[in-house]
Amino acid sequence: MNRTNDLSTSPATLADLPVGQAGVVAGLTLRGPERRRLLDLGLVPGTVVVAEMRSPLGDPVAYRVRGATVALRREQARAIRITLPDGDALDSTTPDIEEP
Repeated sequence: MNRTNDLSTSPATLADLPVGQAGVVAGLTLRGPERRRLLDLGLVPGTVVVAEMRSPLGDPVAYRVRGATVALRREQARAIRITLPDGDALDSTTPDIEEP
């Protein structure tokens, strides 16, 4: 599959994720209250995030995070490092979460 945004070859951020594609949070580069806010929204390492829609001017973008829709500005999304989920299947549904 040919992609314009190749997320597999270099560290990517949530801002690089095309609409309709899923990514897995790898880490945050923020500190302080902004970091705490993103963590409180569920953007913790290992969380699957799907880019749902982009506003008409391109900023902010709506992301599906643990069943909730969260709008983030490009600057915030650039502070969230992501990887692609295992396999290349893109599914916008919430993944099954195993209970401990």
